[in-house]
Amino acid sequence: MKTLKLIAASALLAGASAVFAHEGPAHPSATAAPAVQQPWGIAGAAQDAQRTIVLQMTDDMRFAPSHFTVRQGETVRLRVENRGQLMHEIVLGTPASLDEHAAMMLKHPGMEHAAPHMAHVAPGATGDLVWRFNRVGSFDFACLIAGHFQAGMRGTFTVTP
Repeated sequence: MKTLKLIAASALLAGASAVFAHEGPAHPSATAAPAVQQPWGIAGAAQDAQRTIVLQMTDDMRFAPSHFTVRQGETVRLRVENRGQLMHEIVLGTPASLDEHAAMMLKHPGMEHAAPHMAHVAPGATGDLVWRFNRVGSFDFACLIAGHFQAGMRGTFTVTP
């Protein structure tokens, strides 16, 4: 029965068009996944980035800054610096999508995943996530590594018209 639940969860994740990954030193390239429109935007091309926003992640389970604002239609490079000794990530989403993914990560902390709206960053390293913010609204980002989200490692972003 446990195996069937795990298979069903795997099928659900595969159907969500995201390949999930957390453990190990190497992660699949987020650029390998196809660009899919999300409520908060769509993957952008690095050459189209109009500016760079630097977000720092630390082992106190915080992002700095914890909020940023972009304009609708703007393609931005989010440069994510891991200033800690632990693996961290950034995942863009809605409160509901992040809550759901965080719950799955608690149940399966070694689950592999990668998608254009996330970046995994090893301790002391820097990663880039390029995103085209083509939907107006208020959205969230978080580190969904088991325990990090629950400790408050999250932030918000606003897309203005």
